[in-house]
Amino acid sequence: MTGARALDRARPEPLWAQLLTDLRRRLEAGEFADAFPGELALVGEYGVSRHTVREALRRLRDEGTVVAGRGRSPRLAESTEIRQPLGALYSLFSSVEAAGLSQRSVVRTLEVRADGVIAARLRLEESTPLVYLERLRMAGTSPLAVDRVWLPERIAAPLLDVDLTHTALYTELAQSCGVTLTGGREDIRAVIPTPAERDLLAVGPGVAAFAIERLGLVGSEAVEWRHTLVRGDRFTVTADFSSRGGYRLGLAR
Repeated sequence: MTGARALDRARPEPLWAQLLTDLRRRLEAGEFADAFPGELALVGEYGVSRHTVREALRRLRDEGTVVAGRGRSPRLAESTEIRQPLGALYSLFSSVEAAGLSQRSVVRTLEVRADGVIAARLRLEESTPLVYLERLRMAGTSPLAVDRVWLPERIAAPLLDVDLTHTALYTELAQSCGVTLTGGREDIRAVIPTPAERDLLAVGPGVAAFAIERLGLVGSEAVEWRHTLVRGDRFTVTADFSSRGGYRLGLAR
């Protein structure tokens, strides 16, 4: 169904939030491919105040979905795609900045904890203390990824005193901990984010994501387990291949 859906003033959810949800729905359906409506057009279409429209549009601007200058009508923003290579030890920080976007992180958790499942993946005893870092990664003004990393406390304890809002984790591992990754294994699969994850990433229900799981190694020693959830509409995985070397595809188990 295209077109505006009526907003319900009896619901506890604010009108601007209902409007934002409906605008996202219409955007995902491609309804505004030719032009995005202006403030007054949305006021008339939804029967709400200009303040309500402006609040919903502000959220779309913060997400990087639309852009608008003073005295100018809002328009759809051109999406900048983040590209990552297969078969390389890459940094999401570097890839975002290589795309011409500023990179920053919102640190949600940075603490020491025990996790038996993750410790086993790192080939450690289940009670081994781990430094756990959870960050919301931003590309420009828009959320790009939710990054969760576990590292053995014995090597990563100095990170607890580091400001990780605008830096690459591997740079800080090298500078603060004296640890440089040499390789590892990574699995990438397509997933549907949970409602909570969609809220964090500021995407609607029709946007899938890449779930990336990485085991980082120094030589043969496992020092990092990482789970990253990346917006599928902003992220591309690329691979070079040849008739001799090729590249390997695996089936999810």
